[in-house]
Amino acid sequence: MKIEFYRHSLGEAEKRAVAEVLDSVFLTTGPKTAQFEEEFARYLGVRHCVGLSSCTAGLFLVLKGWGIGPGDRVVVPAMTFIATANVVLHAGAEPVFCDVDRETGLLEPAVVEEVLARDSLVKAVIPVHLYGQMVEMRAFRALADRYGIRLLEDAAHCIEGMRDGVRPGGLGDAAAFSFYATKNLACGEGGAVATDDEALRDYLAVGRLHGMTKSAADRHRHYRHWDMDFPGYKANMCDIQAALLLPQLARVERLWERREAIARRYEEAFTEAGVEFPKTLPGVKHARHLFTVLAPEGRRDEWLARLQEAGIGVVVNYRAVHLRRFYRERFGCREGDFPNAERIGDRTLSIPLYPALTDEEVERVIEAVKRLAGA
Repeated sequence: MKIEFYRHSLGEAEKRAVAEVLDSVFLTTGPKTAQFEEEFARYLGVRHCVGLSSCTAGLFLVLKGWGIGPGDRVVVPAMTFIATANVVLHAGAEPVFCDVDRETGLLEPAVVEEVLARDSLVKAVIPVHLYGQMVEMRAFRALADRYGIRLLEDAAHCIEGMRDGVRPGGLGDAAAFSFYATKNLACGEGGAVATDDEALRDYLAVGRLHGMTKSAADRHRHYRHWDMDFPGYKANMCDIQAALLLPQLARVERLWERREAIARRYEEAFTEAGVEFPKTLPGVKHARHLFTVLAPEGRRDEWLARLQEAGIGVVVNYRAVHLRRFYRERFGCREGDFPNAERIGDRTLSIPLYPALTDEEVERVIEAVKRLAGA
């Protein structure tokens, strides 16, 4: 029987929560969204959370809220999902790629500082907590303060993460999260931004709904004429999404514990077999969104094909962003520009990691990878 790359953890609690919404007045942004925003902010330890249609929308809206646009530059890692760089272009600014650490795939403060020291047009940095491991946020905060730039955490992989006592959103000016279908909290599509900045929260709350000064929930309680502060966007979370998220949030740590146990078993087995995988650093609580292994150079696609033939679901997260066709053609990016990101992008593949995996399935995955490593 095939072991799927991912299976969600939705069950009876989520069905009841959605049924409650379907029996209510609000399907769109309403009381369930407000409840999720409050509970997610409390979980993260931040003042504000704004529910959105995606992490991508969150990243984009934060950049717009900060006034970043034409003539500005934003630093992003060359190893990430394309959305991290694309939102910079959508805002009208220019992405500046940086290489990542060879062993973790994370953006490094020292490398970013080299860019900031020579480029005064950089207005923000988007550090990515890749696979669920946080970057060194204390060092990035000091860097941002020294150069007067903004920090926007891409925490799409990192709801449960922590590093040196710091959680996503704790030291950044804002952090964006994803609730896409395969994420640790999943509602099909969805996202959120966490921040301590009240002015940014207010901008996001209005900007996600066309720039309207009154939401549907506001108008329902007592109709008042609304106005438009600025031409906004359509990027709001709806109550159906929030209803799916709330029961998962209540057991998020228990779900994480199972993924952590699976990941530790992978690490134990692959260390013994000589299979490479990204290093988890001291002082880190890894969110364990993805578990990736590095195939020998030149064999990644062979490993992908053979694991799939063996009934193991696998994907690639990610190939280096700067080598995608658009960035090659638009910015002249070439192979060799960011060797660590390229090395990871050419060798990485992601194997199943989710709470519903049985111990037997975990061992099947391990044996399949070990057979390839010994071939």
